[in-house]
Amino acid sequence: MTKAHPAESFSATELLSINTIRTLSLDAIEKADSGHPGAPLGMAPAAYAIWQHFMKHNPQNPMWPDRDRFVLSAGHASMMLYAVLYLTGYDISLDDLKQFRQWKSITPGHPEARHTPGVEITTGPLGQGFASAVGFAMAERHMAAVFNKPGHDIVDHYTYVMCGDGDLMEGISQEAASLAGHLGLSKLICLYDDNRISIEGNTDIAFTEDTGKRFEACGWQVINVPDGNNAGQIVEAIKKARAETEKPSMIILRTYIAYGSPNKQGSADAHGAPLGEEEVRLTKEFLGCSPDQLFCVPDDAVSHMRQAMEKGKKAEEEWQQRFEGYKKDYPELAEQFSARMENRLPENWDADIPVFTPQDGKIATRKASGSVLNAIAGHVPELIGGSADLAPSNKTIILNSHDFQKNAYDGRNIRFGVREHLMGAILNGMWLHGGLKPYGGTFLVFSDYMRPAIRLAALMRVPAIYVFTHDSLAVGEDGPTHQPVEHLAALRAVPHLQVIRPADANETAEAWKLAMTSPDKPVALVLSRQGLPVIDRSRHAPAEGVKNGAYVISESTGKPDIIIIATGSEVSIALQAQEKLAEKNVDARVVSMPCWERFEKMPQDYREQILPPDAKCRLAVEAGVSMGWEKYVGPEGGILGLDDFGVSGKGAEVLSNFGFTAENIIKKALELLGKN
Repeated sequence: MTKAHPAESFSATELLSINTIRTLSLDAIEKADSGHPGAPLGMAPAAYAIWQHFMKHNPQNPMWPDRDRFVLSAGHASMMLYAVLYLTGYDISLDDLKQFRQWKSITPGHPEARHTPGVEITTGPLGQGFASAVGFAMAERHMAAVFNKPGHDIVDHYTYVMCGDGDLMEGISQEAASLAGHLGLSKLICLYDDNRISIEGNTDIAFTEDTGKRFEACGWQVINVPDGNNAGQIVEAIKKARAETEKPSMIILRTYIAYGSPNKQGSADAHGAPLGEEEVRLTKEFLGCSPDQLFCVPDDAVSHMRQAMEKGKKAEEEWQQRFEGYKKDYPELAEQFSARMENRLPENWDADIPVFTPQDGKIATRKASGSVLNAIAGHVPELIGGSADLAPSNKTIILNSHDFQKNAYDGRNIRFGVREHLMGAILNGMWLHGGLKPYGGTFLVFSDYMRPAIRLAALMRVPAIYVFTHDSLAVGEDGPTHQPVEHLAALRAVPHLQVIRPADANETAEAWKLAMTSPDKPVALVLSRQGLPVIDRSRHAPAEGVKNGAYVISESTGKPDIIIIATGSEVSIALQAQEKLAEKNVDARVVSMPCWERFEKMPQDYREQILPPDAKCRLAVEAGVSMGWEKYVGPEGGILGLDDFGVSGKGAEVLSNFGFTAENIIKKALELLGKN
């Protein structure tokens, strides 16, 4: 058993406050019979030090713009964060702590953004919080570079992130460390809970690298704290981190999981299960707390920690005064800042979005997307993003801006490098910070690498924009490793993610409009590598039907014999098939269905108007796996898809050989109608 920290490390009130964080965590976990007691016992001193001595925050207004951001990447230690938020005066009650992990409580098992006052981001899968913290720090640097003027620092705050061994084992942490060091994000400070325990036992079984050297190699300042219980050491380490102006800082705290537990300190048993009633009593005795009291909140601890309320109120008032001065000197910038923090798009933001015509010839939807992106970027300065080293292919460069780099943080083109997973996490952090509309691009096949971050965006209702190009077998020569087939189905399976696969350049423009105005859902734009005909809207329905998820792009002359449903590059060949079917006295309706998610949210009468229940003969056409299309074609319908991997070859040749041609659509339609 490690002895209690030296008395001189803390005042009696500080020690009481720290131990109150610990005991509240223990009691809540014990009551829930579920949770992770080890980390709160070990990291409570560090949490106290950050929140009581350094965090610029106002519990009475958790969302004021210039607050510091705190990210608990080790989200299993959520009860520690809830205890801190309660003690510092956020709108969390003692009863809320008693409802830890219970149905519809505001104290869920892992922190959730916009669910609990004071929680900035949803963390669960390890490494996500650490990576998203890089996004928060990037957003702060960009907003400061754009809006701060001499004598007017209206954006000036830190991002603190707390992580553990598991976070640093996940590969995304290396992506994050590398880019953060490259960018010199000096206002990013990480406190690493180096307790050397994971679920399976001591980390020596799998994790023996020199973490400090790893971060030094990535360009971080590394600060070692030998005793994670020593307040003086922790405070001095954070001061040193804040003084560093060129590098992000990693503070390695040597801690003990389940500190104070006589039988479970330093044991993996304390990671993910309650200590047990008797062990809780023994731990409280070690900490100098009453073993008989549950959810004990000493008055001295509350009055001490709730000094944060007055300090926070004063900090925000001082900022408001500075902002008033800023408004007088820079009224246009002040209005722009407020609009961006409130997610208000500029007037006429879409005024220059191009309208494409058939005379423009074939246009790849990725190319059309690049044109639309730049038309929007000229009016929407908060639009910022880039690609995972694929910008020339994804067409994600903002032409009238420069790169976001160290000492050039006002740039809007982010070079994420070959780091798809990190890119997704950064988009989450940037949007949650506020003031930015972030986007990120890669090939559709590589969406696999960023799926965990996409899932969290959908869970948090973060309207990030994903530009996924090279969307089908038409990728061609790069072969099956680069030809996506299952990816549309995989992305469509994510609740609240709007997957939009436009049929031509004008549908692409409409898709961008939806992405820009989505208040609470991420949008994946799925775009072609190859050129596609611009559909003649004088003969076919307007592209604005995209907003409904599906629309009749070309109507039959009477009651249709068959409804052909297609997406993306397959819509134009469906239209060709419709014309040729008419020559065979087959009346076909063609439905463009770029977005299942939006179509499913439409009223039932609209859905039945597009796909009448009595229309039994339906054919879905999409160059991907058939899974999911059954619900739209019904038991008597057909699906022209590909439930296999592709083959290397010329893109058009690959599509043709797998049957994605007007001729094959006609053949399938006639088979369904029994006319072959």
